[in-house]
Amino acid sequence: MEEEQKIRVGIAQGDVNGIGFELILKALAEPEAYDNFVPIIYGSPKAAAYHRKALNIQNFSLNNIREASEAHNKRANIVTCADDNIHVELGKTSQFADEAALEALKAARQDLRNGKIDVLVCAPMNVSDPNKPEGLQLYVKDNLRVCVVADNVSINNVAQYITKERITSALRTLDKSLKNDFTIRRPRIAVLSLNPKMGEEEQNIITPAIEEVSAENIYAMGPYSADALFGSDAAFKFDAILAMYSDQGIAPFKALAYESGATLTIGNDQIETRTAHGPEYEKAGQDMASCESFNNALYLAINTFRNRKINKEISANPMQTRSHNETEKNA
Repeated sequence: MEEEQKIRVGIAQGDVNGIGFELILKALAEPEAYDNFVPIIYGSPKAAAYHRKALNIQNFSLNNIREASEAHNKRANIVTCADDNIHVELGKTSQFADEAALEALKAARQDLRNGKIDVLVCAPMNVSDPNKPEGLQLYVKDNLRVCVVADNVSINNVAQYITKERITSALRTLDKSLKNDFTIRRPRIAVLSLNPKMGEEEQNIITPAIEEVSAENIYAMGPYSADALFGSDAAFKFDAILAMYSDQGIAPFKALAYESGATLTIGNDQIETRTAHGPEYEKAGQDMASCESFNNALYLAINTFRNRKINKEISANPMQTRSHNETEKNA
């Protein structure tokens, strides 16, 4: 891949007291990684050096730069955007670490909006994100994809939050993402019921929402009970699942893919991914962390960027559709 075509991947450091830097350093320790993308970490070089020493990672260094435009195409780069007097306390929560994580994330998002990086991958952090980008969180592990209508809504308020308008909006956003971000030509979406058995919400809200988007050639089916769908292999027969509330969709997803799942923000022009798990303080600095989730978040971001670019080119030149579909069929 030519250097000018490399994807510029911003990486927010996450919680310096957790496993974030272990995941980042291990992912970037392989030189062949730089054949595909240019990594630009946002965070503290001092914290990175602390973790590299704790993990005894040899023959690896970071290229310190002032801004993303200075990134070396064949090295791991780091932009200092956190107080470099940071004190790493492995395995502990701290306000200082929370603030540093948010500061790094803010700087990375600013560069993403300004086009200085192409995608953003967030290492796990403990603090809640006060400035989440608009859109829905899609949880992804291979062919298992789960999205939620009432994400981070108190269970007491879920029933009031679930409306036909919110469901149809989520289904349209999910359908568009499956087509553009995953190049699935005719995605099939399973819609979960709110109640274990068909009730008022299913009859008056969810089913009419499914019928409305079905008239738009969106292949939404259901509503299905969550236990029936996740309790069998049926969950893997759909391209995505739309759950009504967090525990209904995210809890089963994490039970199936806690250490390997990643999330993608959909319904947003910016590409941002992160691990499906948190900072896992109990493993910090012990060389025990699984890198699967972070690696999946990394390549989910890269593949989404490539797929969106392909679809944009096809839209601009419809004559390319045939060759693209043939490539997809033979992949």
